[in-house]
Amino acid sequence: MELICRHFRAAFVVRSVIIPVFVFLAFTGEGCTVTYSMSGASISPDVKTINVEYFENRAGLVQPGLSQYLTDELMDKCRAQTNLKFVNEAGDVSFEGEISDYRNEPLTISGDARAAMNRFTISVSVRFTNLVEPDFSFEQTFTRYEDYDSAKELSQVEQELTEKIIEQIVEDIFNRAFVNW
Repeated sequence: MELICRHFRAAFVVRSVIIPVFVFLAFTGEGCTVTYSMSGASISPDVKTINVEYFENRAGLVQPGLSQYLTDELMDKCRAQTNLKFVNEAGDVSFEGEISDYRNEPLTISGDARAAMNRFTISVSVRFTNLVEPDFSFEQTFTRYEDYDSAKELSQVEQELTEKIIEQIVEDIFNRAFVNW
């Protein structure tokens, strides 16, 4: 008999305490505007579509394939970290822009007046349009660089450094658009 009484007391606690708590939580959360988050991205649930335009290379030094590589990397980042549907026309959010700088320059000079280190720099100008939340739209230039030993030719390190820099720039663009830093 004692076992049956314990069972009924436990069932009473579930019905009278736990169920009302779940109902309360369900109703209080229903009226809120909720954003979803994947890897830190906070995107309004009203944002459904995205468009990424081709980033033209308008730098003084044009590296073949860089425009496509940057465009593809930004699209891949958005695919991997959002649930937005890609469209060919203007989306709820859209990226467009150009590669504005691609340069290599001496950074430090050694005692014999030769460069000891070189700096490889890429800049990308971005226009981000958010039709759902226009306050989050922006125009900004993102610049990243990598330094390397001047004993190496740029051609020896260019691909590796380009990949690193583009990865950093894409991360910066994504964070500015969707993490709102």
